[in-house]
Amino acid sequence: MAKENLSPVWSRTFTMTVSHGEGCYIYDTEGRRFLDFTSGIGVVNTGHCHPTVVAAAREQVGKIIHAHMNNYFHLPALALTDALLTIVPDKSFDTFFFTNSGAEAIESAVKLARMATKKSNIIVFQGSFHGRTNLTMATDTGSTIYRAGMGPLASGIFVAPFPYAYRYGWSVEETSQWCLKELRHMLYSQCAPHETAAVMIEPVIGEGGYVPAPASFLKGLREICDEFGFMFIADEIQTGFGRTGKFFSVEHADVTPDIIVFAKGIASGFPLSGIMSRRELMDKWTPGSHGGTYGGNAVSCAAGVATIGVLKDGVVENAAKLGPVLMDGLKKIQKKYPIIGDVRGLGLMVGVEFTNPDGTPGSKLSDQVKKQCFDNDLLLMQCGTYHQVIRWIPPLVVTEEQLQTGLDIFEKAVASAS
Repeated sequence: MAKENLSPVWSRTFTMTVSHGEGCYIYDTEGRRFLDFTSGIGVVNTGHCHPTVVAAAREQVGKIIHAHMNNYFHLPALALTDALLTIVPDKSFDTFFFTNSGAEAIESAVKLARMATKKSNIIVFQGSFHGRTNLTMATDTGSTIYRAGMGPLASGIFVAPFPYAYRYGWSVEETSQWCLKELRHMLYSQCAPHETAAVMIEPVIGEGGYVPAPASFLKGLREICDEFGFMFIADEIQTGFGRTGKFFSVEHADVTPDIIVFAKGIASGFPLSGIMSRRELMDKWTPGSHGGTYGGNAVSCAAGVATIGVLKDGVVENAAKLGPVLMDGLKKIQKKYPIIGDVRGLGLMVGVEFTNPDGTPGSKLSDQVKKQCFDNDLLLMQCGTYHQVIRWIPPLVVTEEQLQTGLDIFEKAVASAS
């Protein structure tokens, strides 16, 4: 098994080879056990290899693996729509389209919005990450690595400021109102409303630094969309399926988008993603104008049904309960060590931003802390434009004891870096 035969285009956070995983732990081929607080980048919300999900996938493999959605219906897809209807954030979400990856689902949402409105422009926000296809690269503004050297990219994408209060140095509400004002200015200076199909936002910016959008900002976006006739697209790829302590992050703000994009946590690691919207909106999508060979795969759908069942059985509540425990523990560490500039998040999606004494992003500090945590069997990842943020995304089945173990390891690493 030669690692050199794999393309180096994959950036790699850690260099070990994994043999298996169970719950919040993964094991490498040397037998070393790690507390995995990366969750496959927010995918295995039910933990690694949850037995209920494993059993559902095994059973489905023995029935049918590939049943093309353009050719006929299959039972797991129908069961998945039934399961999703029990957790949608609003009863208006009654129609679903399934595909494979988050980027594909974003493409789907944009195509639907453009066809439904007969307009082309899409507004995204500074720090966003929506994928690595040609269109989604054009919407990625958290780091140049995702788009440099790849042009020309898709046109019709406009970027508005995101309410990143710590970066601006203002209060959360002051930042929220300023960003809404700037968005309105954009509509008169760059992106004409009569050409604009949708506003697309991550309720918690992911790769850009794990920054939650204030409820006032999301409500303000909804008002602007209603005023000008835009679609409101919520990218819940990383925030969905319990990650923030509710099934969908927009529920914290009591806001109903027009389209919700989902992926990652829906199927515990099986490739599955999609969008949800109202039937009246989906009916504006010309049949045959969109699709895909593997979208809505039968085994992935069966895993999705099982995943939703597990999440409904107290797992989302566990994320809501332990989120404040994690936040409190990190804030206590912050008080001891000034190199931590900010701690923010929702549920079990929390970012810790490192800042140098001169106020510049603490990229090297973040690197050092991540490495020392790895040396002590804790896996954490970075994000942020400068990789200055450590993100906490443990499986939602994590226990308070496991969280405390992670916090203890993290504090020792922060102390060493200070």
